[in-house]
Amino acid sequence: MHKIGIISDTHGMLRPEVIDALKGCELILHSGDINKQEILDKLEQIAPVHAVRGNNDKKWAEHLPETLTLNVFGIQIFMVHDKKSIPKNMTENKLVVYGHSHRYEERTYDGIFYLNPGSCGPRRFRQEISLAILYIEDNKTFKTEKVLIPYPETTSSPKKNTDGKIPADIAEMLPAIMRQIDAGKTVEWIAAKHHISKDLSAQINRMYLTHPGIDIDGMLTRLGL
Repeated sequence: MHKIGIISDTHGMLRPEVIDALKGCELILHSGDINKQEILDKLEQIAPVHAVRGNNDKKWAEHLPETLTLNVFGIQIFMVHDKKSIPKNMTENKLVVYGHSHRYEERTYDGIFYLNPGSCGPRRFRQEISLAILYIEDNKTFKTEKVLIPYPETTSSPKKNTDGKIPADIAEMLPAIMRQIDAGKTVEWIAAKHHISKDLSAQINRMYLTHPGIDIDGMLTRLGL
């Protein structure tokens, strides 16, 4: 039996738990929103990687295809980032892998198995952190396993952090904060939304706007984390 790791939407973050879950895989499939080459380089240390480009994979990822069709141990697989970009005629494929929504999904339609492994990068709101393992038998049958990455539970009410200290879960907040800056939200609005100090909100805002293309790791480094 062959073990294949399927992940998506890492957004510049490769969790140690994800690395552990992928150990022993013969191949890794990444369905986009990788955010930087270093993620692929680290994954290549585990197993060969096939990846497609996501909507957040910019100039650095121009060498990656938007779609990919490959035969994996006798199973023809089609890969794309956004489900909306899946072609209508998929009769030659047994498995379609996609991402983008950050939600785990699997279903069978017209004899084709559709799989979204969810996101194993920064957590969005209260969504699961997940990936999938594909097991292929020698007789070309296959099954999937959903792997959930543990995330510490939070209290029902967000703990306010307005004293200027950096919250422990700032890495989880940054993707949303960066989108909100792009949307024109003010420093005060972001501070109130995420229960952080106005000084920290202003610092993040300044770093993001003065360093075009900065990713989450870059932000954390500049924050001294």
